[in-house]
Amino acid sequence: MTVHVLILCTHNSARSVLSEGMLNHLARQLGQDVRAHSAGSAPSGRINPFALEALHNAGVDTEGYRSKSWDEFTGADAPPLSIVITVCDSAAAEACPVFFGGQGQPVKVHWGYPDPSNADGGDEGKRRAFELTRQAIGYRMLQLLALPLSTLTPSQLHAELERIGRS
Repeated sequence: MTVHVLILCTHNSARSVLSEGMLNHLARQLGQDVRAHSAGSAPSGRINPFALEALHNAGVDTEGYRSKSWDEFTGADAPPLSIVITVCDSAAAEACPVFFGGQGQPVKVHWGYPDPSNADGGDEGKRRAFELTRQAIGYRMLQLLALPLSTLTPSQLHAELERIGRS
């Protein structure tokens, strides 16, 4: 059964998109039945071009990516979410909606990353920041994929995801 992971950030334009791309890419490479999705509480309607560039340079297919609302994941026809990860502090502070479609509520955890869109140094500084953020996200996603997701209880999964978030 596919493990669905929703990654949230306020605008769904940078960090959540990098996370979605890296988790799907790595899961495919490792032959794991994990599917990432991303969304925002107040989606910007566009994906930051530096995020798309960083993913493209890493060989990640971003076709069909778009900035979308977390409301798409609250209905009965939404994928059954196992994990919800917030990647920006403002989204972590918001009250998340109730997610349906799964067996119980998904495990929720916060993995904060600084916003690479705010990097100094013009376009080159932003490119570096996006690439470093992509690498940091990729490292955590590899750790997530190393977990025995099908055998962990929700409390065990939460503890492991919290541990990964501190690394």
